Amino acid sequence: MSNVSPSGTPMAASPLTRAVLEIDEYASGLGWDQPARLFALVDTARLRTDEPELAAQLGLDDAGSAAPLTPIEQDEIPSGTPLDEFLGTIAWPGAVAGCAMTVERLMLPPSAEASVPEGLDEAGLASWVSAHPERQEVRMTVAVLRDGARESALRLREKDSPSEVLTGSGLVPGLAEALSATFES
Repeated sequence: MSNVSPSGTPMAASPLTRAVLEIDEYASGLGWDQPARLFALVDTARLRTDEPELAAQLGLDDAGSAAPLTPIEQDEIPSGTPLDEFLGTIAWPGAVAGCAMTVERLMLPPSAEASVPEGLDEAGLASWVSAHPERQEVRMTVAVLRDGARESALRLREKDSPSEVLTGSGLVPGLAEALSATFES
């Protein structure tokens, strides 16, 4: 038995992990240096029942091959708008089971924290990190469900391979919290 689905996405134990890996694979196909992307996660069976035309358009008319959750990319995030401000404007309809976001960032190893100069504003810190010799470019894909379930996938640019994607529910807690907040109303 193979651990790879027909789409090429590695099989995963939970539907949320499968959705995160599917989104990561999609983002990987677009290449690096991409803007943040937001996805609604919908129950595939419900989508087939409630919106059969949309399900057919998305290639979800075969019940046997579709994943339990279907990611649907949303409109482009306005450039120049901080993600936390943008996410504060989101309200999901009841048919949306969860949401996910993929975003690229620069990251430093924990050993670099002690060398961060004091008194930097946000722009100064970003400039300092981008010039640091140990910086790593990372693509983070984070998904949350209404019930509180969370999953993340991290892909380093220098190890850009599906076999090198790290997954876990607590990898990007700040973004997970911000995405979860979009369901509070």
